[in-house]
Amino acid sequence: MDVLKKEPEQIVPIRSLEQYRRQINLKKPFKISDFLRKSPKLFELYKDRRGVTWCGMTKEAEQLLNEERELLDLHGEKVAEYVTRFLMMTVDKRLPADKIAQFRRDFGLPCDFRKNWAHKYPDLFRVVKPKDDVVEYLELVSWNPAWAVTELEKKVNGLIESDPAPPGVLTLPFPMKFPANYKKLFRFGGKIEHFQKRSYLSPYADARGLTAGSKEFDKRAIAVMHELLSFTLEKRLVTDYLTHFRKELVMPQKLMRIFLKHFGIFYVSERGKRLSVYLTEAYDGPELIEKCPLVLWKEKVQRLIGYRGRKRDIETYNEFSDMEGGDNLLKVDDKGEHVFLDGRGDEIMSNLEGITVPDDSEMELKDVLTAYKDTEQS
Repeated sequence: MDVLKKEPEQIVPIRSLEQYRRQINLKKPFKISDFLRKSPKLFELYKDRRGVTWCGMTKEAEQLLNEERELLDLHGEKVAEYVTRFLMMTVDKRLPADKIAQFRRDFGLPCDFRKNWAHKYPDLFRVVKPKDDVVEYLELVSWNPAWAVTELEKKVNGLIESDPAPPGVLTLPFPMKFPANYKKLFRFGGKIEHFQKRSYLSPYADARGLTAGSKEFDKRAIAVMHELLSFTLEKRLVTDYLTHFRKELVMPQKLMRIFLKHFGIFYVSERGKRLSVYLTEAYDGPELIEKCPLVLWKEKVQRLIGYRGRKRDIETYNEFSDMEGGDNLLKVDDKGEHVFLDGRGDEIMSNLEGITVPDDSEMELKDVLTAYKDTEQS
């Protein structure tokens, strides 16, 4: 639907849709035409005089697009706040517009983000193109002290005064969730408690003085990721996108290690060939706890998609399984226990144990993996 609505007449030859296989998560040898035919409430197929098959949208699909457009307009003020706060967390208070566009659907930004939307809030940010630079940036115009307060602070402390103190050191613990049958948690429970008690720098404070690789540096990175995920509609992001912001957000090189070490805060899942990171506190099992209208709209569209690909035999449903049916890095084995898997579904305990981490770091990967291995043997 995203592809079709960008076309002048909202129709396109089926063969032109091959380039979007990854976007719709349709692997070969499954045919694009089969996918479309099994969603007759959304798509119409017909042939022209030359025998070329074209795809268009049904009236119901067009109505859904109009509904989405209205929801995006209603969501505009809130997403403008989130984009502004995203800029406030960066070192230079600006980000390449192309990078922000990658988060378009995650944040609830419209298709015309760069062309029109980015210019609608001149009191918050502006599009700039430095001399002799081919890159366009979205740049912060004004700092809002009331927005330099994290979502976690708001959740714990309630209403925030209109003129809060400047962002600095925080001591709030991060909400954590673990699989119900994770039996060996007590083995590093003390490390979790020690980690939670350590203070950390606010995502909105200047982090240029932190030493890369230090405990303070890594915990501040967790705070940044927690805040960024809180801005998204479904409290999740593709990890590929996050790696593009290491420099601007003063982040570690190995973000995946951070996510895996702190899997009580984050949950990593694989869908297709892409990894996504979730905020565990936002989910009750596979279900997002609070769903905004745009998420409900997306679920409505998904119910009209008849294509589900090859059926898979899933005997046990993971408490943290991907609600869109993807394979997970944290799976339930035939004994009902959790193990780490690679993209092919193979266990990767031994491979991950070879990752080098500082000896004094809490919740080391080897501790997590050893506990899982012991759980399997018990």
